[in-house]
Amino acid sequence: MTLSQLRYLVAIADSGLNITLAAERVHATQPGLSKQLKQLEDELGFLLFSRKGRSLDSITPAGQQVLAHARRLLAEAANIRAYAANVRGDAQGRLVIATTHTQARHVLPGAIAQVRRAYPQMSVHLSPSGEGEVLGLLARGEADVAVISTSGDAPAGGVAVPLFRWRRKVLVPREHALARSDGPPTLERLAGEALVSYESSVRADSSLRRAFAQEGLEPRIAMTARDADLIKTYVRAGLGVGLLAEMAVGAEDLDTLHALPAPESVPECTAWAVLPRERVLRDYTLALLTAVAPQLDRTDLRRAVAGTDDPAWPVPPSWSDLRRAIAT
Repeated sequence: MTLSQLRYLVAIADSGLNITLAAERVHATQPGLSKQLKQLEDELGFLLFSRKGRSLDSITPAGQQVLAHARRLLAEAANIRAYAANVRGDAQGRLVIATTHTQARHVLPGAIAQVRRAYPQMSVHLSPSGEGEVLGLLARGEADVAVISTSGDAPAGGVAVPLFRWRRKVLVPREHALARSDGPPTLERLAGEALVSYESSVRADSSLRRAFAQEGLEPRIAMTARDADLIKTYVRAGLGVGLLAEMAVGAEDLDTLHALPAPESVPECTAWAVLPRERVLRDYTLALLTAVAPQLDRTDLRRAVAGTDDPAWPVPPSWSDLRRAIAT
């Protein structure tokens, strides 16, 4: 039995029993992966998967038990490698970040550039995804850290670390009637407008829809997009009134658009870093988190992820306060 065989086993399970997809994920050939699976089953003396013809049909009960142990062994092997690299002061490595397009485009660039200057031999790989997909990438081991926002409780699926708080902005063309004001419009006023916002806005449980529903209103969503820059493009084109994260509105946007605060009844959101539990963090991962949120303590982060402590995280600053703190 080898770690490679266990890694292949996990890849098959996480690929919906699709051997071709599993082989792609572990950079192996399909025949090679199938051969290693057979050798593992021969050594164990029982089947890990039931078959229908030449296809895998389901994981056997015994296979489920082996899979659980395999995940733990692979995680511990990764912890040993991470610990050894930190002790050696090894700056090489690969950091995979699963996040939304807004965070990837408007929050992370400065932090990633800072980390790359400190660790020029490491590489960063971004996986911009929809909000509903980010935590899935982390759960499947396809990312080292997830950065995501919620308007309520901390996200599940790992150790959730609050980074900063942010609010939405209302964005309109400069010739729009709302551009004559700098104060927040009412929800009733917005309910009369076609809205352009994030994909999550169409979900019944979205904080935006809940805010409208609490006042007996229904938003008219004209268009949704994952990317805040696309939202701004279509607001400029006159498709509707934009509702998007304040981080996505820059000074350059205000040449053609007018930004207003969202109504107070639209809840504030918190940006979180979500990390796998019981892991040894690479030094460059800690550097990234503290570059985004300087109020965080590296020792607290290590202990929380290792499972040896449950720290009381500092109250996350607002996005505007955080930007001022980083600038100084």
